[in-house]
Amino acid sequence: MNKNWKRIVVKVGSALISPNRKGCSSHYLLSIAQFIVKCRAMGTQVVLVSSGSVAAGAHQFPDCERSDITIKKAMAAAGQTEMIATWDRLFDFPSAQILLTHADLRDRERYVSIRDTTFSLLEHNILPIINENDTVTTDKLKVGDNDNLSAMVASAADADALIICSDVDGLYDKNPHTHDDATLLSKVDNIDADIYAMAGGAVKGGVGTGGMRTKIEAAEKAVSHGIDTYIINGFTELSFNMLLNGKNPGTHFTAYEKPMAENEHWMRHTTRAQGEVIVENEFAPALCDNAESLTSKEILDVKGEFSVGDTIIVRKDDGTKLVKARSNYSSCLLNFIANQEDDDFASEFEEKTGPIISKKNLANLEKE
Repeated sequence: MNKNWKRIVVKVGSALISPNRKGCSSHYLLSIAQFIVKCRAMGTQVVLVSSGSVAAGAHQFPDCERSDITIKKAMAAAGQTEMIATWDRLFDFPSAQILLTHADLRDRERYVSIRDTTFSLLEHNILPIINENDTVTTDKLKVGDNDNLSAMVASAADADALIICSDVDGLYDKNPHTHDDATLLSKVDNIDADIYAMAGGAVKGGVGTGGMRTKIEAAEKAVSHGIDTYIINGFTELSFNMLLNGKNPGTHFTAYEKPMAENEHWMRHTTRAQGEVIVENEFAPALCDNAESLTSKEILDVKGEFSVGDTIIVRKDDGTKLVKARSNYSSCLLNFIANQEDDDFASEFEEKTGPIISKKNLANLEKE
């Protein structure tokens, strides 16, 4: 265990919780629980992100189709209590359940509330167990997979490391389930298109909703916040023993030496754009330094419907993304002033109302 780690996030998937979809099984969870216990004994705080509510509750609906969204939500409701009870039995200290939707994370006030609650639980030696609230979430509100959720949680919790448990030893140059000559990458310093090309499809067996690609997406979110990220084999106790001994059992994605500022990271990696503002290709100022240079005169089109305070993407007409920012105007109002033939009217209106976007609520996308 890295002695500098004061706080870590451990992500456990459905295949570990309920490998046969016949309720929760402690078979693979015992070694994970022991790892968490030992981390806490060494003075390292732990946050657990645990999938598995749908898989754990599926056996209570034997004659129902899992593809039925209503049944799936019911499975999640039934399985969540069983999953939390299973984890609770494995520990001799208290745990707490936190259920989230993406709406909770992308709203700044609620995001800060989640941070404060998590910190308060940790200060009182209570283990936070976090999962997406599948019972109430919708397509517009869901994160979709707990790999990316775990990265958002790790960022919110100011973690030093994120440990993602998988069904393989880490990231291979090709799918190890189908290629005997696949080679494990023990260290990744830069996540680029070549790294994403190595990602396969869904988790073997189809129990979970994520695959290797979502794990790489999660790693990219985490390392940009200065969080070392590991993809390890969660099915073997050796992985956790190696971590405790300061060794790398899988793939280590190294953290940025100069992480993004917390607010910029939240804007870029946690918020979800509700619309787009299209500007002329010639309009390419450094919006991060001069956000107020964006006025209605430069706007060619407004796409999507959004309200004041929603997140938007400003991009050029050729598709180049410039910034992701909080909009100070609704799409309706922005369309109205952008379509005014009288430039003086638009200028006077914006002068009284304020800028379309502000530097304090903005993330640069030009490096994507």
